Amino acid sequence: MTKAPEILCVGSVLWDVIGRSASAMRQGSDVPGRITRGPGGVALNIAMALARFGLRPALLSAVGRDGEGDELVVACISLGLGTEYLYRSDDLPTDVYMAIEGANGLIAAIADAHSLEAAGDKILRPLMDGRLGTAQTPFAGTVALDGNLTQALLEHIATAPALARADLRVAPASPGKAERLQPFLTHPRAVLYVNLEEAGLLAQTRFDDSASAADALVKRGAARVLVTDGGRPASEAAQTAPTISHAPAPVLMTRVTGAGDTFMAAHIAAELDGAPRAQALIRALEAAARYVSGETIP
Repeated sequence: MTKAPEILCVGSVLWDVIGRSASAMRQGSDVPGRITRGPGGVALNIAMALARFGLRPALLSAVGRDGEGDELVVACISLGLGTEYLYRSDDLPTDVYMAIEGANGLIAAIADAHSLEAAGDKILRPLMDGRLGTAQTPFAGTVALDGNLTQALLEHIATAPALARADLRVAPASPGKAERLQPFLTHPRAVLYVNLEEAGLLAQTRFDDSASAADALVKRGAARVLVTDGGRPASEAAQTAPTISHAPAPVLMTRVTGAGDTFMAAHIAAELDGAPRAQALIRALEAAARYVSGETIP
């Protein structure tokens, strides 16, 4: 890329291996379906969606110098993503995510992001060495982070001088990693994107709806938070504005993996385009609904 990226996507960049069936499934089900492999990972999913919305995202992550990594980088470049800041490891393999989806949603998934975790703060070098910024000249754009980063690295990012001016957009990647977002729960420049279950894990309680969850996280110190709840209303709460909610349009679900990342990317894109809060929430829900239904977005 010749132009500076408008947004950095920091986190998992890997191969998604997804098995999908039109049948409802439960533990032990053995059904016909399709198995696909494609570029994935939360940071990469967000970046791909941002590119479809006409933005210029760049990736900060770890990708191996193996055949899978070379193929993944070529795929990212073809999608219009900045790969020049990736940390390419000689001794770490390219990460992979595997999931099973049925007509009743996500059945199970395993995220093997061990190489990303092992790389640690090496993925942040472009923010320190002048390519994207330094501690004295912090990166001042938007940064999308995902919870596949280690707790220690997320804590470092929350206080890093090189990101002291960044607009931080943070997602947990999965309910199992929601508690890693604690360093951003009271961060004054962080916007949290969580689902209802993840909100409950962050607040150490259970919620019946997205509005109560968003309000509770703001009361706990969050500057701003968006909470989704599948086909039920999503909500946004903030310290300085009233809580808003909107219900997504009902659609026939054909895929699940990546829906939350699409929501987050569409919301960021809408706000960078100048959309007010309510309109940005609506546009994000519309994009997520189109994604889940199998449509190409935007």
